[in-house]
Amino acid sequence: MNKRKVKDKLIGMLAKNRTYIQIGFGIVIYMIVSFYQISLWWVVGFGSVIGIIWGKVFCRWMCPIGIMMEFMMKISPDDSLKNMYQYHKIGCPIAWISGFLNKVSFYRIRVNHDTCKDCGLCDDVCYMPAIENQKFSLYKPGMVNPGDDYSCSKCLLCVAKCPNGSLSYKPAIPSLKMENKF
Repeated sequence: MNKRKVKDKLIGMLAKNRTYIQIGFGIVIYMIVSFYQISLWWVVGFGSVIGIIWGKVFCRWMCPIGIMMEFMMKISPDDSLKNMYQYHKIGCPIAWISGFLNKVSFYRIRVNHDTCKDCGLCDDVCYMPAIENQKFSLYKPGMVNPGDDYSCSKCLLCVAKCPNGSLSYKPAIPSLKMENKF
């Protein structure tokens, strides 16, 4: 089995089990903060450091509050709580800092347009196009890549769902694109 297939399989396994991983990290973080009386500033610092490397992964992979919000959304009978996932992040300093760092993080979600078949499966599993389908798309030209936006929490479902490996989560050269508004 080549490296690409092993990596795709690993990302698929991680994305599929993300909730369990988040529960584990959430419990550990909660225990460290509450039992060992660690300042929340250490957690903010930790979230910021991992934001530089991987982007906004803390919210979807480690946050104890995030797992409670996801659970509330799942038990909602009519999806009325779906947009609440974004609202709880308004007061979270880690969400603000790591959200900004999505644009400059070392690991990025990228699409290879040469191999992309425009099937749209990535957009179907991504919550960003579900919230604003006129703005975000991983495969449509001229639209914003959700992985570079403030709100993307790098759940990696899009990468795992791509049938031909056109999406990747790998190191990339960070850049801040400044748009000329004049």
